[in-house]
Amino acid sequence: MTDKTAILAHLTAEQDDTAGLEHGIKADEWERLVTRLGRKPNLVELGIYSVMWSEHCSYKSSRRHLSKFPTKNDRVIQGPGENAGVIDIGDGQAAIFKMESHNHPSYIEPYQGAATGVGGILRDVFTMGARPIALVNALRFGSPDHPKTRSLVAGVVAGIGGYGNCVGVPTVAGETQFDEGYNGNILVNAMAVGLADQDKIFYARGATPGNPIFYVGSKTGRDGIHGATMASAEFSEGDEEKRPTVQVGDPFTEKLLIEACLELMATDAIQAIQDMGAAGLTSSSVEMAASGGENGEGIGVVMDLDKVPQREEGMTAYEIMLSESQERMLMVLYPDKIDVAKAVFDKYDLSAEVIGHTTDTGHLVLTQFGETVCDIPVAPLAEDAPNYDRPWTEPPKRAPLDISKYPEPEDYGEVLLKLMSSPDMASKRWIWEQYDRHVMGDTVDSSQSMGDAAIVRIHGTNKALAITSDCNPHYVAADPYEGGKQAVAEAYRNLSAVGATPIAITDNLNFGNPEKPATMGYIVKAIEGMAEACRELDFPVVSGNVSLYNETDGIAIPPTPVVGGVGLIEDLSKVATLNGAQPGDTLVVVGETKGHLGASLYAREWLGLKGDDLGTPPQVNLAIEAKNAAFVREMIRQAKVTSAHDVSEGGLICAAIDMALATGIGIIIDPTIHKDLTNCTWLFGEDQARTLVSVSEDCLSDLIGRAAVADVHVDVLGQLTESPDDDLLVLGTYGVVSVGELRKAHEGWLPAYMNSVD
Repeated sequence: MTDKTAILAHLTAEQDDTAGLEHGIKADEWERLVTRLGRKPNLVELGIYSVMWSEHCSYKSSRRHLSKFPTKNDRVIQGPGENAGVIDIGDGQAAIFKMESHNHPSYIEPYQGAATGVGGILRDVFTMGARPIALVNALRFGSPDHPKTRSLVAGVVAGIGGYGNCVGVPTVAGETQFDEGYNGNILVNAMAVGLADQDKIFYARGATPGNPIFYVGSKTGRDGIHGATMASAEFSEGDEEKRPTVQVGDPFTEKLLIEACLELMATDAIQAIQDMGAAGLTSSSVEMAASGGENGEGIGVVMDLDKVPQREEGMTAYEIMLSESQERMLMVLYPDKIDVAKAVFDKYDLSAEVIGHTTDTGHLVLTQFGETVCDIPVAPLAEDAPNYDRPWTEPPKRAPLDISKYPEPEDYGEVLLKLMSSPDMASKRWIWEQYDRHVMGDTVDSSQSMGDAAIVRIHGTNKALAITSDCNPHYVAADPYEGGKQAVAEAYRNLSAVGATPIAITDNLNFGNPEKPATMGYIVKAIEGMAEACRELDFPVVSGNVSLYNETDGIAIPPTPVVGGVGLIEDLSKVATLNGAQPGDTLVVVGETKGHLGASLYAREWLGLKGDDLGTPPQVNLAIEAKNAAFVREMIRQAKVTSAHDVSEGGLICAAIDMALATGIGIIIDPTIHKDLTNCTWLFGEDQARTLVSVSEDCLSDLIGRAAVADVHVDVLGQLTESPDDDLLVLGTYGVVSVGELRKAHEGWLPAYMNSVD
């Protein structure tokens, strides 16, 4: 339609409940909508309600449970509710960070889905005044045998690298797992960390009536329309036809946008600012209006959509408001600063237009072609959105794994080769070598080369941030409460293992359909487990994302609540990495080994167990986690250890092999220390609260004595050998495998897989 009268008639036509269903508004929500509005909506209004009330934007199934998270400690400046969380890192500086999902788009169009996930999370950080300094990604793909997996891996990795490398922010940490549960619905969770001065942090809240609304960045196109709605629905086989709802990213424009925004932020021109992410211009304007006013009581917004910069002809108000075109921001300026702002964005050759103004009406009013096409109250779109108490059932309890039913391996070297070359444990070098890890010049160590947490220097100082991403979905599937606790505890442990003080987390809760009571049970219990760990470890949640409806044809993904942790290193001379171990050092295990093999890598890969047969995950004792981690941090700061490594999947022996591979030296394991445990439970058990440290001969007795005083259990595991070619001896005569052979198996699986042809 090109006739303006016909377009306006189409946009303003009253809609019925059938149209509501087509927009994802269910019958009970339709009644709520009509009641709140006092009439039936027109097409533009219905589109706005549909995205703002989508699961992706409103968290309508999880909001009441997210309130269980602790969100404050002495270092938290801003918790959930803004674009990203903010923590105090001393010296008047703040770290700003968040994690978000781009799961559905990355399955449909892996390159652009992953790339725009990176772009979107960067905007969440720099919209608050922070210069991005690090990127993290947590990836889950289907079985390597699935026909789509290889192309999805290639596309997602290329998208992350293509966007992050071009925009000039290092990708320093992440994780990649493979499981058949993700065959029809991969997970791409992106995290960004930025640095800002505490007195120069910007918020979406705080806009007052009578100020101009400023649109900046790329022009608006038709890409990404109904992206938020798509992200709130299940997949069906063949949903690749939804490609038009995937946004298209331009990292070079994003780089210009970062610089332009930070330059303008150095002035006093901006009253409030919000990036245009999911739901685009709709969510950014509504969120600023809902949190506006001097006391946060909300304000109104009037926008003339004819003034919105557009790259396609004939766009309607409906399309403009729902477009998720990338690299765009919305600002509320002070009236006398319009020329200042325009000059900055003209300098960077970015679109910049005043498209409206704030009011005191509490309404969102939109015009096109000089006519009003939307006039709705803001409150029902935001805090008054549906907030469900979904019915849920208690997750079933599994029987513990009875490992005595399975024979001990005849050759432990064979077991090690299999575990270290398994898809989850194998080196992801093929992936992270495609990412620029050292751009900006402040990456001290990246976790991708088997380290526990990335270390990124705070520019111009001797301080650093430690960053990690963690989740074991096998544990969560076996027991969501313990699995939720473990995800938080492992992030805490990984930060401690490099010498950082853990401060706070962001999270990305990835689950299936919350309308299914069984799925909702996993969501509830995982959140409760995470919340307990956050409280006990003083490790609050300051930001995050919930991604639900991760299902294809009714089959949900494994429950995957990812944790992104951030900690502070106050002196870079007092850190530990895997590379610090030296020949002649003694390997010491901090924490008690009890030999738990339920839900373990050994049970999955060597015994071939699945589902309920895997048994229960290891228990998480949070008091011991805190005590042991504090001991490890203190030993690192006192220079009593040369390296440290969290013990997680694969148990003690796989942690030791990681250390051997990182340093190129051999290890001789003492087979006498495991006492009453069988060989396999001692070697491969995944008991929690453990860290493997290497200790020089001069410090060994001191460390053991300090552990006794601190009431921390330690065991000597073995020695690091002089020659880089020495064999790794496993339990004396039970098996021998060389470091070189292990390296070949560990580093060879993924390149061979990606280079193979079906």
